[in-house]
Amino acid sequence: MQIGIFTVGDVTTDPTNGTTPTENERIRATVAIARKAEEIGLDVFATGEHHNPPFAAPANPPVLLAHLAAQTERLVLSTSTTLITTNDPVRLAQDYAYVQHLAEGRVDLMMGRGNTGPVYPWFGKDIRKGIELAVENYALLHRLWREDVVDWQGAHRTPLQGFTSTPRPLDGVPPFVWHGSIRSPEIAEQAAYYGDGFFHNHIFWPASHTRQMVALYRRRFEHYGHGTAEQAIVGLGGQFFMRRNSQDAVREFRPYFDNAPVYGHGPSLEDFSRQTPLTVGSPQEVLERTLGFKEYAGHYQRQLFLVDHAGLPLKTVLEQLDLLGEILPEMRKGFAEGRPASVPDAPTHASLVAAAGGGHDTTVHGVDDVTGHRAEEVSA
Repeated sequence: MQIGIFTVGDVTTDPTNGTTPTENERIRATVAIARKAEEIGLDVFATGEHHNPPFAAPANPPVLLAHLAAQTERLVLSTSTTLITTNDPVRLAQDYAYVQHLAEGRVDLMMGRGNTGPVYPWFGKDIRKGIELAVENYALLHRLWREDVVDWQGAHRTPLQGFTSTPRPLDGVPPFVWHGSIRSPEIAEQAAYYGDGFFHNHIFWPASHTRQMVALYRRRFEHYGHGTAEQAIVGLGGQFFMRRNSQDAVREFRPYFDNAPVYGHGPSLEDFSRQTPLTVGSPQEVLERTLGFKEYAGHYQRQLFLVDHAGLPLKTVLEQLDLLGEILPEMRKGFAEGRPASVPDAPTHASLVAAAGGGHDTTVHGVDDVTGHRAEEVSA
């Protein structure tokens, strides 16, 4: 079981004192949070992708991931999410393969459509084609990482003729891909079709909705012949705020919740906590609530928490991570209890290389830098 954190990189005013971090402060805080994640023994750090204020999340996540790869040793570095709809699949293939090499395999991706409507026209795309873009762009990305020379034609970008994406994936094994969605069954279907992971960030939704989406993905994963439903690769989101006792946690977090740019100014903290996985309380309450997720999602492979949203100052976020570190051994133990031997662990670069029969160099040699073809192909 992989346990980690993710950030959306929002630049939000602290409602308790009216201070707003600069973009530079927010970016540096993100790096500090990732380093703290490794220090306390977490497995994953994931960053969102944004192209607009009030976010300081990277517009090009590989920049941040490469920086973190140089400052960490164990963390799997991921995204939450990579915009498969508005990014060019060719650029995604090249950028993430490059950072995969720099991180020595400690990289995977979560593909998603994003939740910012205006981003589509900013990149010349039509939001009404969001699902089509997600399906077509990923189909191309999937091939670019697995075929040395690609000929391709689709509806949403210019054709490719004899194209080789470089660098080739490390050891001949592409980064593992999760498909993230809150409400789109088409994305669960896409994840199942490829045998990829499905990540349901259910911090805004009740357990009943999460149960339906995960169950759909599991059924279709089995349908496509990738394994049994219980062997499907599932990830969940979550959010908590902890203090030693519940009353202090609720009192301290309430102003942040009430003014949060995503879920503020809506249901009360108490109602939202009942209806979604948000847990505000003691470490023991967070532990028990989190372990309860498997009651409706089954045994799954990755649990990520949002810990730095809504204007929480860096000091408070780091304190939250220290508290998470204290319950981390019990959380791992709880997730392991009753876990069938047939349920796989989350894929890693090492496990994917082993499943492929070992790694190998996939450097493509002898390709003409103008035509994109090998000399022998031209002469033939």
